[in-house]
Amino acid sequence: MCIIRSRSIRNIRTDQYYTLIAIYRNLKKTYQLKMSAMKKYFWDSEETEYMLKVLRELDIAKHLDGRKVRNLKLFKVAEKRMKQAGYHRSIDQIRHRWKVLKTSYYSWNNNQQTVKLTRFPQYATTMQSIMDESETWNRSHDTNRGPVRIRNRPKPTVHEEETEDSEEEVVTAAQSLHDNSTVDVIIKTDPDPETPPEMDSNLRIGFIGAGNMAYGIAKGVLQSGDVPPTNVKVSAPSTRNFGRFQELGVAVTHSNAELVSSCDMVFVAVKPHLVATVLSEITDHVTRKHIIVSVAAGVTLATLQGLLPFDAVVLRLMPNLPCLVQQGALLFSRGTRARQEDGDLLRSLLQHCGLVEEGPEAWIDIHTGLSGSGVAFVYLFAEALAEGAVKMGMPSALAHSIAAQTVLGAGQLLRDSGKHPAQLRSEVCTPGGTTIFGLHAMEQGGVRAATMTAVETATERARELGRKSAPTATENRK
Repeated sequence: MCIIRSRSIRNIRTDQYYTLIAIYRNLKKTYQLKMSAMKKYFWDSEETEYMLKVLRELDIAKHLDGRKVRNLKLFKVAEKRMKQAGYHRSIDQIRHRWKVLKTSYYSWNNNQQTVKLTRFPQYATTMQSIMDESETWNRSHDTNRGPVRIRNRPKPTVHEEETEDSEEEVVTAAQSLHDNSTVDVIIKTDPDPETPPEMDSNLRIGFIGAGNMAYGIAKGVLQSGDVPPTNVKVSAPSTRNFGRFQELGVAVTHSNAELVSSCDMVFVAVKPHLVATVLSEITDHVTRKHIIVSVAAGVTLATLQGLLPFDAVVLRLMPNLPCLVQQGALLFSRGTRARQEDGDLLRSLLQHCGLVEEGPEAWIDIHTGLSGSGVAFVYLFAEALAEGAVKMGMPSALAHSIAAQTVLGAGQLLRDSGKHPAQLRSEVCTPGGTTIFGLHAMEQGGVRAATMTAVETATERARELGRKSAPTATENRK
């Protein structure tokens, strides 16, 4: 880019310009990869302490088998917890950090020889407690093994490199340590951090509203198999949408009060302007045992809690239309009376609806603009993509089918690769090729700015709906 800026654009041929752009992008990509690799080794004390706190909360002590972690999914949960706290670390980076801490711990115990971390003494107390808990747990759950003994290894130095433990090594090590059925029982009953909490088979779920969101969530809940159709009920003033729910084996009713009285968890899936009316109708039937989940865009937790009894458990959920095919993106936030267990239960119920995340309520309106409304933005783009092909002579049906598959394939690759969209986009472009010319035309049309503005506008509209609902809640409380 410095070369480009130092010369007049008129003196550079088009092919030279795009070649320089390609070289710059490759250099930038290489730099980003190197920085990412370096980040793996540089942690500050605050995020290291938070990582240890999270791992201890996840009972990592119960998953240790000597030096190895039997349950590798634990690190995936830790990565999500750290991301929610603002520490953006990959699973690989967390695993590497844990291995460095382990190596330092064993070196520290061996007469405090040279350790891999110069700051290890401030983590020593936490590591010691985790290792003690692990030894106590293993001894109490495997009486035939006796105390856990750690074989001494050569003392590590500051420059020693650790080797990664593969899943196969973990399985082999666990199998070689035990040859009796006791371990089989322990492994089967060992809690998996990724496994949702066991649900009561008698849990009864109700939906006030029979629209697309209610139908998509109901399908996902039933698909898990944890909740039978006989434990689900839907209420709506009209019978227009009852048919598809009845095909799922779900009971239907016109009485919201009856539904609340017979259910434990109630999804309020009505239009935002109807929320106050619906909640005022059911408030006398809501007890402490109920969990109320609102799906209404823009209606805040404060508004919901103001319309319900003071001790009501309330959560706010924002799904999107692809929940209908169990490919949704859902974000929820807990009210003041909702516990972590309530959030875990909701996450477990919705796991078959798509991606489910928890976050602060301030993100809900942003999620509405990004994913709730964003689905329509993607449809508009797919429509324009197909119409461009029709303009150039392709049959309409074929063009729309290919456009849909293109959006689906691009989205799946973006999700599964973990790469930044800009990186994938640059991988498609070749100097002087068709894609870079097409992208240039899109930039001239302002596609990027228009899309960002669309998300911003939709988010502000969601916030506006929230402000309008607040006075209604106050009036109803009076």
